[in-house]
Amino acid sequence: MKRTIHRLLAAVLLAGAGLGIMPSASSQEAAQPGHPSSLEIAPVTIDGTFLFHLRGISAYSAADRAQVVTQRIVNMASNPAISPEMIAVKALPDRSDIVAGNTLIVSIFDVDAELEGIDRPLLAEAVLQQVRDAVEQYRRDRNPKSLATYAAYAFAITIAFAIALVVFFLFMRFLNRFAAARHLKYIAPLEAKSSRIVRADQVWKLLRTVLWTLWVIIFVILIYAYLEYLLGLFPWTRALSIRLSGLVSDRLLTVGVAILDALPDLLLIAILVFITRYVLKITRLFFDAVKEGHLAIARFLPEWADPTYKIARLVIVAFAFVIAYPYLPGSGTAAFHGVSIFLGVLLSLGSSSVISNVIAGHTLVYRRAFHVGDMVKIQDTVGEIIETSLLVTRVRTPKNEFVVIPNSLILNNQLLNYSELARKNGVILSTTVGIGYEVPWRQTEAMLLSAAERTAGIAREPAPFVHQLSLGDFDIKYELNVHCLDAHAMPHVRTALHRNILDLFNEHGVQIMTPAYEGDPETPKVVPREKWFAPPARPSDTGGDSET
Repeated sequence: MKRTIHRLLAAVLLAGAGLGIMPSASSQEAAQPGHPSSLEIAPVTIDGTFLFHLRGISAYSAADRAQVVTQRIVNMASNPAISPEMIAVKALPDRSDIVAGNTLIVSIFDVDAELEGIDRPLLAEAVLQQVRDAVEQYRRDRNPKSLATYAAYAFAITIAFAIALVVFFLFMRFLNRFAAARHLKYIAPLEAKSSRIVRADQVWKLLRTVLWTLWVIIFVILIYAYLEYLLGLFPWTRALSIRLSGLVSDRLLTVGVAILDALPDLLLIAILVFITRYVLKITRLFFDAVKEGHLAIARFLPEWADPTYKIARLVIVAFAFVIAYPYLPGSGTAAFHGVSIFLGVLLSLGSSSVISNVIAGHTLVYRRAFHVGDMVKIQDTVGEIIETSLLVTRVRTPKNEFVVIPNSLILNNQLLNYSELARKNGVILSTTVGIGYEVPWRQTEAMLLSAAERTAGIAREPAPFVHQLSLGDFDIKYELNVHCLDAHAMPHVRTALHRNILDLFNEHGVQIMTPAYEGDPETPKVVPREKWFAPPARPSDTGGDSET
């Protein structure tokens, strides 16, 4: 009964990891205990089983003390002449020694009891019982009968493990066949019903990945449980079993504690995300009302609603992130700061052009330089704006070429918009001809204006007009200017205009001198009317003109 009480007392006193025992390496050291230099501690373990902790002093580290005491307990347990009852406490004025006959095992001082908050005699009794139990367990584990029992257990658990693996393999094989059958029966028809939105092969691939992951997880768990139990049977491998067990349990405990500690911060972040989400919704509704014209703001165009919302959304999200950052799990660690700095450097090095294009994209919107559908000229590219974004503007040329132009390039270069004023008065098209001095200028201008009248797509108001650009050495340069109603039709209108000019000048026998003139030919370089439709030309090839 007394022994049972001692064991219970030892278990209670030594349950905490902070227990401190100061062993003595020699009897001379025990006479002069010294003082602990720090709270450095080391565990005393026998076959992986924890007994108690030792604290270090300035002249003797805790690890060295623990090693010495552990070796003493092992030597004593290996000596069958020493019974556990021979281990006792020897009380001295300044310490309590745990001894076996004349052999010192460990010394307990008043400072140890003060650090633990209990009396020295009580602490000595607890340590004494731990040492006795360790000696008994050491001898019991190495008894031939016990080893034979452990070996039988190991053989049995190995057979059970092998059977479990076979059963598990057969079960997974059955589950795989079952899933394949259900896949052919249910998933394959679903692909046709969903208009191939749900792909049967992708679903089956995902299902096989899930089954394979499940197989690996269960297999690893079985291996882990088998090794932990098998290594824990024998005293020589028990420490490895305890370490293997702690490898998972300690990590799970750490994760669990971290999650519990982070719950208040995560709750605050969740509330912040909820508030931010609804603030964004309200902001979206506001700018949608502006865009649709239900809400008018002075000097604020409806087309500015979308880019302004994007800017407001960025500001709101950034403000919420600044508030939530201190509450992110691990935000105060050096690793988190290091990763943040690294990502910041990468972002600053790689996003300069991106940021410039984004700023340019917003600037172009507020400048109202163009709209989707406008006919523009950007540097050497002429085409229709088919899409705008924060980074680039996409243009389709009259030759059906797809051109992507960075917004920063548009902002830093001249942009010519043909459609902006063409919606009201039309965009002016011009073409130049050189006519000899023998042709009256009034006749030339009349022919050019008549060609404009014949051409479809040219506005009658404002009326076409002609400029005399220069009086050259051999000819007079005339410029015909017309207003085109549709900027997208400019290439076709220009072509039709040139055809009509050629026809009119041929009709009246007037020779066009451009691009160069060297001398009067014997006959005018004109096409007579009877040859206008020489094969393989047909009347329809003239853009609607006929011989009459």
